[in-house]
Amino acid sequence: PGLLEKGILLEMRFVLDLYINLRPVKLFPGVECPLKDKGPEHIDYVVVRENTGDVYTGAGGAMMKGTPQEVATQISLYSRHQVDRCLKYAFEYARRRNKRKTLALCGKTNVLTYVYEMWERAFHEMGSRDYKDIKREYYHVDAICMWMIKNPEWFDVIVTGNMFGDIITDLAAITQGGLGIAASGNLNPEGVSMFEPMGGSAPKYAGKNVINPLAAICAGGMMLDTLGESAAAQAVEDAVMWTTANKVRNLAAGQMGFSTTEVGDLVAGRVAG
Repeated sequence: PGLLEKGILLEMRFVLDLYINLRPVKLFPGVECPLKDKGPEHIDYVVVRENTGDVYTGAGGAMMKGTPQEVATQISLYSRHQVDRCLKYAFEYARRRNKRKTLALCGKTNVLTYVYEMWERAFHEMGSRDYKDIKREYYHVDAICMWMIKNPEWFDVIVTGNMFGDIITDLAAITQGGLGIAASGNLNPEGVSMFEPMGGSAPKYAGKNVINPLAAICAGGMMLDTLGESAAAQAVEDAVMWTTANKVRNLAAGQMGFSTTEVGDLVAGRVAG
């Protein structure tokens, strides 16, 4: 079921042109962080991941499969159109977020000299032309992984390609308490969008009433915000933060001290006042 789910979701990205994967990284009060001396004041940033290009397009193939001479290729593909629309969304998001007003590009220009040369060139062209109020930074992906652990407070908004975004958002999720709290949105700003827990569903826990629902609830809050219901979205986030600060301390399935239903009721009760 897990592999089937991943295949369906990947196909939906292309069919619906869900070209932005939006991943807030926020450590809520009361949630244990594995990083020494880091608290909610240090971990509050957003990753904007391009969601329809890179090696996920399926370009490539295999020759002489099953022989000692087997050759496999998986090709990273990006058009300038895909890069520009992702960068535009990220710049606009950094402006709208209005915190540090800093956008960091995560790439690997010293090795991926074609794809990320285009990303970096487009990044600086767009920023210097249309977003002079947004500070621009660049990090190689290996460096950003280091700084996300050592100094996560440096970051405001990070923009990156599909593969690197896939990897660094999993790392980021652990710093905010794990997949039980990590929500994501697959967005088509001009069309239909889809929201989900970052880790997807958990089929092995189906029907047991032990899984942590907070990531799904936070995804619902993201949906409200995208629909323009910012007050309702904030009410959901505030209720989740109250729940983590005062009720649920361990976010692992079966270790919350509450059932799935009870955690949902705690949040709903707080939203209702």
